Amino acid sequence: MSEYIEIHPVNPQSRLIQAAVTAIKNGAVVVYPTDSGYAIGCQLENKNAVQTICRIRNIGKDHNFTLMCRDLSELSVYARVDNQAFRLLKNNTPGAYTFVLKGTKEVPRRLLNPKRKTIGLRVPENKIAQALLEELGEPLMSTTLILPGQDFAEADPEDIRDKLDSQVDVIIDGGRIGEQPTTVVDMSDGEVNILRVGQGDPDPFEF
Repeated sequence: MSEYIEIHPVNPQSRLIQAAVTAIKNGAVVVYPTDSGYAIGCQLENKNAVQTICRIRNIGKDHNFTLMCRDLSELSVYARVDNQAFRLLKNNTPGAYTFVLKGTKEVPRRLLNPKRKTIGLRVPENKIAQALLEELGEPLMSTTLILPGQDFAEADPEDIRDKLDSQVDVIIDGGRIGEQPTTVVDMSDGEVNILRVGQGDPDPFEF
């Protein structure tokens, strides 16, 4: 059975956050809340956990994975960010955006898009996600929890428990949240292109 942890969405209990992070460091695959539905993630270097996530979501190696980052300084370690991109990132993080950027050597090669060498990066506003990242001390390898055959992110932790019990190690219940995905902004080639309009307001990126 998966470990099911109920965490307060506004004031996350530190001991529960610590328990979840200890599990992640020990190799756990975790389901957790974000600004835009639930996500599924694991420690950055955990190859076996990444394979489990790919199996659950039925995705291949060419999937665009995302690194959940605490803040802009952490994001810049894992992506190449020019001046224009930095200003846009600074003005729009944290928030419900995924930014596609060229990855640095700090990103494991298996997580980069094989053709474009890009990686998705997010700085979430969700209190539980932020607390997890702060305690973990590094980005969380992540992807939106969209199950095979579905079009939207999972939004109800009880439903997730019914569907994924024993398939993941930890399910964090942060309450029912919106299922609309993030707005995806590609800034990998020096231009700003909106690939998907979702939860985040696209206006700041439309020139």
